[in-house]
Amino acid sequence: MAILLVLFCVLLASCGGGGSSTAPTPTSPNTFRISSSGTISPAEMTVAPGTRVLFVNDHSRRHDMSSDPHPEHTDCPEINQVGSLNTGQTRETGNLVAVRTCGFHDHDDPDNSGLRGRIVIR
Repeated sequence: MAILLVLFCVLLASCGGGGSSTAPTPTSPNTFRISSSGTISPAEMTVAPGTRVLFVNDHSRRHDMSSDPHPEHTDCPEINQVGSLNTGQTRETGNLVAVRTCGFHDHDDPDNSGLRGRIVIR
C-alpha cells in the first residue's frame, strides 16, 4: 500500500498541480525577434554554415517571413520554412548550408524596411 501511495504522489507532482503556466519561448543565440512595435531585430546576423535561425513573433499581428526577392522567394529557400508566424509563435529556418548572404522580408508587407533583414552565412 505504501508503494502505491508513493507512486501516486510522484505522479501527482509530475503533473504540475493544475496551476497555469505558459511555455517558455525557445531561445537561441541566432534569433530574430519581431518586436511588439513590429520591427525585426537584429537587422542582420552572421552564422556558420549549417546553422538554423529562429524567428520569434512578439508583435500583435501575423507576419509571413520569406526569402528575397519578393514575390519569388528564391534566394534562400531555407528561410521560407519560417513562413507564417501568428502572435507568440516561433519557427526555425532550414539548415543554412551555402556560404552566401540571404535577405528576407515579410511577404505581406514587403516594402516595410522595419521587417527586412539579412543572414550572412560564412
